[in-house]
Amino acid sequence: MTRRREFIKKSAIGSAGIMIGGMGLSRGSYNSIIGSNERINIAVIGVRGRGSDHINELCSLKDQRNVWITAICDVDEQFFDPRVKAVSDKTGVKPAVEWDMRRIFDNRDIHAVTFATPNHWHSLGTIWACQAGKHVYVEKPCCHNIFEGRKMIEAARKYKVRIQVGFQNRSGKNLNEAIKFLHDGGIGDVYLARGLCLKPRDSFGIASDSKPPATLHYDMWLGPAPYRPYNEKRLHYNWHWFWDTGNGDTGNQGPHEFDVARWGMNKNEHPVKIYSMGGIYGIDPKECAQETPNTQSSLFKYSDGKIIEFETRGRFTNAESSIGIRIGNIFYGTEGYLELYDESASPWKAFRKREKTPFAGSTEEVSEPSDPTFMKAPPGSEHFANFLDAIRSGKDDDLKCNIKEGYFSCVLPHLANISYRLGRELHFDGAKERFVNDPEADKMLTREYRKPYIVPQVV
Repeated sequence: MTRRREFIKKSAIGSAGIMIGGMGLSRGSYNSIIGSNERINIAVIGVRGRGSDHINELCSLKDQRNVWITAICDVDEQFFDPRVKAVSDKTGVKPAVEWDMRRIFDNRDIHAVTFATPNHWHSLGTIWACQAGKHVYVEKPCCHNIFEGRKMIEAARKYKVRIQVGFQNRSGKNLNEAIKFLHDGGIGDVYLARGLCLKPRDSFGIASDSKPPATLHYDMWLGPAPYRPYNEKRLHYNWHWFWDTGNGDTGNQGPHEFDVARWGMNKNEHPVKIYSMGGIYGIDPKECAQETPNTQSSLFKYSDGKIIEFETRGRFTNAESSIGIRIGNIFYGTEGYLELYDESASPWKAFRKREKTPFAGSTEEVSEPSDPTFMKAPPGSEHFANFLDAIRSGKDDDLKCNIKEGYFSCVLPHLANISYRLGRELHFDGAKERFVNDPEADKMLTREYRKPYIVPQVV
């Protein structure tokens, strides 16, 4: 332990105290510079749902990537015992537990954190972590609104830490092959990408406001969101369907498909026109508290005229395409089209013009990529392995999905939701990241923050 603390001390950059996110907490800002053989200590923040996957995948990398989960953090303490047991059983390491993520950031023995919290905590938590010198893996969407994402980019650059966004398909073998095929002109000039999220979801009901359970630190759970009395239907997983904390399925599953669509079309810019419409269908609003639409169609047009479509269907529906896509993308080019599932190891097929038989795809014999991330990481953990490798290299370019890439993809569902909520087409100035002569829409680029949980203008 003495050697570790001496290493941390020597690798810290800067010793001046900074104010974290308006909280009035002073701590040193430092970067952990990790050598090729040095152990990476990591904390998982938010461990109920997706966070349990973080735990499993990081545990699978313990020996291969020399990473230890040394702490877990969740505002609901009921999840501590089962998650501690999971880490201990898989690695022999018993992690510490915290309900307040700020205590995690105070711990200089922790080099990196992962976030699987509700969306409204992604940005502020990431910024605090950056200010404390922690590297960050953050789930999609990386931000709850567009302003927050830009602040995350600024924080990563200012504090010289790596931020990986959880678009794990970026580290998937088959999907990388499909994207390369598109970029190499496999179906000609790609002018349209269609993303699909066909996930039937039932009503989750309605409940009266009540007292929070003793295990839940409710004020911390609310964080940047406006204060509302505790209601069990607004919390675990259901938070996705309320504007204060989530972004609906267009901002839940959608970011994965937006990312693949933008990546496949080589669109490293914002669209200029956006229109989205939809509603809640098949569910009685008197019997369900949901706010976000369960059915939503969105269109995005770029300055060169190319288009991204995205469709959310949250009720009973057929699949689409010859491979039965429910979650995935279809690309249309001047010489054909390409279909692919959302899963990184799932098949893709390309069709030439009007032909009914695919002429390329994952059904063909393909060579193993030279990227060691694909070959050495256990299946499912490749994106985490890439994050750890980039921490060691100290290079943002080594990340499969750094915060800037992730941000550009997450802007799309936010733009769609603003159009949906305003009920009209929007025009966007990508250079300024503002709407064109539309102050009403500009107000929705950010939100009112609840003190003291404020995403700062200056990170």
